[in-house]
Amino acid sequence: MSVQKSTEKSLAENQRLQWDDVRYFLELARVGSLSGAARNLGVEHSTVARRVEALEQSLEIRLFDRLPKGWSLTPEGETLAIQAKRLDDEAQAFSRAAVGVSSMKGTVRISAPPVLASHLLVPRLAGIRSQWMNIDLEVIGESRDANLARGEADLAIRMSRPTAPGLVARCIGETSYGLYAAYGYANRPESEWEFLGYDDDLGQVPQQRWLNQIAGDRRFVFRSNDLGALLNAARVGLGIAALPNFLAANDTALCLLSNHACSTVRQLWLVMHPDVKRSPRVRLVADLLLTLVGETPGLSLKAKQP
Repeated sequence: MSVQKSTEKSLAENQRLQWDDVRYFLELARVGSLSGAARNLGVEHSTVARRVEALEQSLEIRLFDRLPKGWSLTPEGETLAIQAKRLDDEAQAFSRAAVGVSSMKGTVRISAPPVLASHLLVPRLAGIRSQWMNIDLEVIGESRDANLARGEADLAIRMSRPTAPGLVARCIGETSYGLYAAYGYANRPESEWEFLGYDDDLGQVPQQRWLNQIAGDRRFVFRSNDLGALLNAARVGLGIAALPNFLAANDTALCLLSNHACSTVRQLWLVMHPDVKRSPRVRLVADLLLTLVGETPGLSLKAKQP
């Protein structure tokens, strides 16, 4: 092999290494900490440090200052982070376009609040398995909003209208709420009722504000940021909770306290990026989600929108 070809091969291998490391560099630049970047990337923090250091050595440029409270971009790192963001945007656009021209076979990722994922999507999608036989589903239960532009999910179900620009969003239903307790608990005098509610991080959601009004000066003996935990606490008789009707109405361990009607209604939004909307398999799963929401007691189906 000639010297020139050997040099070209070495440079090409070096460039591939840089591109493989660039997403670690970009994520660390975004969050500024090894632990945060590692969590977002799903790797160990030592992996992030090693890959970024490899990129620095490859480029012969110091990209970060290692500070006690985090990693801070150097001026050179700031310049390259801008370029890396552009490359990443192009790569994400390419991936979305690939999904958009894909077939009925492949993976579809759905992001939804944990209770919706575990108590609504999984059991009902399992019941109609024959309608998505050639598709592999990934259902991600998470409280945060998945970044659809970065391909973290193909479809998302959210409890509020998305504010991020460039997304296709459709209100597919509404969930109503009620006051629920274990059988026998409601026989107690109302002055002895104790309550189960969200923690301070979710204290301003509409159903919690309504429950605060019902409770008045009475105690909240249990709080959580997890609706599933509140459901189970109510089921074992720990207190009274405001629960979505689709989740609690058919639960044989719970009874509805009908003398306290709840006017709170939360909308369900089906969200996707327009680049993946053309994908046959994504469209199929979106239609299935629309149908199963409409068939779920406690969820009202919105009229179809153009």
